[in-house]
Amino acid sequence: MDYVERRQRMKADAADSDDISASIADLDEYEVKERLGGEAPFTEVWRAVHRSSRQDVAVKRVQLSGITRNLRECLECELSFLASVRHPNIIKLFEVIRGNGCIFLVLEFCAGGDLAAYIKQHGRLHEPIVRKFMIQLGSGLSVLHSNHIIHRDLKPENILLSTPTSDAVLKIADFGLSRVVHPGEFADAVCGSPLYMAPEVMQFQKYDNKVDMWSVGAILFELLNGYPPFRGKNNVQLLKSIRDSTSLPFSEFILPSLHSDSIDICRRLLCKNPVSRLSFDEFFKHNFFK
Repeated sequence: MDYVERRQRMKADAADSDDISASIADLDEYEVKERLGGEAPFTEVWRAVHRSSRQDVAVKRVQLSGITRNLRECLECELSFLASVRHPNIIKLFEVIRGNGCIFLVLEFCAGGDLAAYIKQHGRLHEPIVRKFMIQLGSGLSVLHSNHIIHRDLKPENILLSTPTSDAVLKIADFGLSRVVHPGEFADAVCGSPLYMAPEVMQFQKYDNKVDMWSVGAILFELLNGYPPFRGKNNVQLLKSIRDSTSLPFSEFILPSLHSDSIDICRRLLCKNPVSRLSFDEFFKHNFFK
């Protein structure tokens, strides 16, 4: 399907309903199937089937009432970016349907689920597979980088796989917290997922696209070890864990088998000082990819 945007007026009872399936059912081009995720009541994602083509899609419903101005701006950034991009490592947007008080994003369906589920099933991954996944993640990030967009919520749950196998194509998804930050500009909103959030964000400091590089480092570490690099019962303990760390907590069982380049790129991505942290260009030039 080619990308289109249209406005459809919902039936009054469907538009006002809290039942996501009833609202999607009112979009007569799609058959709604099982729920895939999302955070009710503002965002929910369902698998659906296009009636004429029988193509599987993911339908993301965003409830507009109650969301902040910043989140609405992020939503418009997400729509604008996805509508303008076609890249194998970025989730594809087929259609935007604007209804009464909500927006539906009709997206590419990824049968492999997300990277978090893949890690949970397989545990730590072998370095050749990790390298392949990171090359694809970097390729997708290059599109964000060239458009001056920071994702701000990179984590395994927001990275989808086209199939459940190790030869899957990785796709960056969920740009609901993304925003444009031009060179020399900074953002200051505290957002993202704590386990993958850069320390400068947690400390309410201004930040740039280096926050995405920290998240990439946390994802890379988890792929290699099977668990995130830093943990805590709450954000305060998590930040203390990061601040107090003098080395990354690689598993002692796998550390001897890891290539030195894998260890080095993790350390340089998970650098507490964003000035010293690897930039996107430095990331792709690292020996890890050679």
